[in-house]
Amino acid sequence: MRRRNNPILTLLIVLFCLVLLALAGYMLVQVLPQKAPQEVTTIETNSVFESDGQTVEPDREQAYEGELPSGVDTTPEPEPDTPSEPDAPEESSSENALISADADKRARETLASMTEDEKIWQLFYVTPELLTGVETATRAGDSTKEALEAMPVGGIIYFAKNLEDRAQSVEMLSNTKSYAKIPLFLGTDEEGGTVSRVGANAAMDAVQTPSLQSLGEQADPAAVYQAGQDIAGSLHAIGFNMDFAPVADVSAGASSVIGSRSFGTDAQLCASLVGVMTGSIQTGGIIPCLKHFPGYGSAVTDDHYGTSVLEKTEAELESCDFLPFSAGIEAGAPFVMVSHLSVPEVVGDETPSDLSSKIVSDLLRNKLGFTGVIITDSHQMASITDHYTSGEAAVKALQAGVDMILMPQDLQAAFDGVKAALAGGTLTQSRIDESVLRILQVKAEYNILQ
Repeated sequence: MRRRNNPILTLLIVLFCLVLLALAGYMLVQVLPQKAPQEVTTIETNSVFESDGQTVEPDREQAYEGELPSGVDTTPEPEPDTPSEPDAPEESSSENALISADADKRARETLASMTEDEKIWQLFYVTPELLTGVETATRAGDSTKEALEAMPVGGIIYFAKNLEDRAQSVEMLSNTKSYAKIPLFLGTDEEGGTVSRVGANAAMDAVQTPSLQSLGEQADPAAVYQAGQDIAGSLHAIGFNMDFAPVADVSAGASSVIGSRSFGTDAQLCASLVGVMTGSIQTGGIIPCLKHFPGYGSAVTDDHYGTSVLEKTEAELESCDFLPFSAGIEAGAPFVMVSHLSVPEVVGDETPSDLSSKIVSDLLRNKLGFTGVIITDSHQMASITDHYTSGEAAVKALQAGVDMILMPQDLQAAFDGVKAALAGGTLTQSRIDESVLRILQVKAEYNILQ
């Protein structure tokens, strides 16, 4: 007689087998090597942003996206007991963190080929009127060519009166570039808002950007970045390579001379937005210049018309006014403008900041670690002209550590003053070469100097 199968028993056997298979699979997975999940780090800009009221500094570590090649050991090496000696720098290497090795090499080669007079002229950033002697320059022809041959200045700054319309401006800047033996900085003041040489002129066919104050009220980094892009795009299309912006001053409010030109009264907010705009202008191919160190936002007297005294201590400046400049420097700004502010609590007297080694060298260069080009504010302001000749002011600025003098009242007198100081030993050739090298390095880095 054939034995009949028990269906319940069969089901139990099947279930038991399935459980055994599941356990075997789990144990196999545990013993096999596992591939670690790939972490991808987003690469941020050098800007500092605010999130929920907290300053957030983005990660600047560049991530490798993808798997590492086989055989690469990712185990970190143990820390040595004593630090190893760094490799000796090459003779042509730059101490300027902003400058690539190639740009440094080109700059040094150019410097070596220059005469003493050519070096001195590079220290001046002037208006086309100072260069040519015309009342209002709107064209660049023979007079500009002859002037640049005789006075190969480092840069030319243009104002609204020089910029009639887009076609005229493009032609003027293009011609000026072609006449220069040593390529020029070609700059203007395009801050946005009320200080707009290009955007405010409808004939320039450019974007009019809002004031920094209105952007600060929005507290939107994306809007600030876009404003920087608009400014850079407008200037680049015309032929400019430099913008005397952004303003890095922290406003003191209604009493401040700087007014709507500042991002606001909150130093942390100003710092975050200055960093964003600095990076944005650079991304657009334009050289930014932070201004007006050590911080003009609390001034109540306009130094266009007389001495402006800032009653702040060094500690007060460090906790407030320096923050936006530090953020801009961290974002890679290659230029900083120093104002004529007198800061007696820091300097000890009422010497203008741009003529003070305490402000220029001790604080900006050494304490804040700025390695780029330091330029004065206009030397046609009463805070300078009431107390110094053009030659005296130029020499004192260079002795303080400044690299470029903006708009001396008398260009030839300023040149003669520097040349006489060099001959008399109150300025050394190495001091002149130091500044000229910085100027040429920035020109090379931004492909102005080929």
